[in-house]
Amino acid sequence: MFAAVFKVYTRFSGRRFTTDMTEALARGYVGKAPHYNSIFRTLENPETTAILKRLVIQSSLPLRSVESSFAFDASGFSTCRFLRWFDEKYGVTRKKAEWVKCHIACGVKTNVVTAVEINDAGDSVMLPTLVATTAQNFTMKEVSADKAYSSFANLEFIADCDAEPFIAFKNNSRGDTGPTTWERMHAHFTLNREDYLRHYHKRSNVESTFSMIKGKFGDSVRSKTDTAMTNEVLCKVLCHNLCCLVHAIHELKIKVGLSELPPEPERETDGAILRFPGVA
Repeated sequence: MFAAVFKVYTRFSGRRFTTDMTEALARGYVGKAPHYNSIFRTLENPETTAILKRLVIQSSLPLRSVESSFAFDASGFSTCRFLRWFDEKYGVTRKKAEWVKCHIACGVKTNVVTAVEINDAGDSVMLPTLVATTAQNFTMKEVSADKAYSSFANLEFIADCDAEPFIAFKNNSRGDTGPTTWERMHAHFTLNREDYLRHYHKRSNVESTFSMIKGKFGDSVRSKTDTAMTNEVLCKVLCHNLCCLVHAIHELKIKVGLSELPPEPERETDGAILRFPGVA
């Protein structure tokens, strides 16, 4: 698992990553350097998905004392696969690229991802799952999301988690219909729009989060199978969380419990290599 995440972090191919894995073995980070085919088999294993999701959640826990407002959104990662079909109506061949759709919840202060789901479902139907996962580990006070998440059920679910839902309303939304939470937030949006938008625009941080992930770890995946592509995107999110932890350690002076690491061997040239912090 370490090797799979480390490979995604470096953005190298399997063969090029062999050198980094050998260096990690020399430094004592792993007891054995796996063959690159073993790394591929790990990414293609369906059981890896649940482990990576758990690691994403675990890597966000040290920031529980910092995050209380959260933003939600979804974005796609491009693949090397294309769908091709013949349009009988117009007599032409059409094609489109396949995408891996990633739904996340992130804190608005550190951009750490607190929940992640990989599927092609609509944004609105995924909100309760992301909110429930985040609420298990964080004290939620505010939730920000765009119009795609605007529904009676979503606002009520967020309110049931003791959080305020600052979700954009559509042009045809009315305040005299729907449950109590919908009416209350629509009145806030109508009568005090400047204050409402001040809270709502915290959702811009989720756009920054996707930009950070794609800018540092790539906006596409190398894998070919569905399971491997899902796990590769989860590895990108996990790498992003580890970077957020390192940033919080230095910027916010947060103490993160790290697992015991072996002593560094004496070397003439000390090359830079990523050390993954293990959450105690």
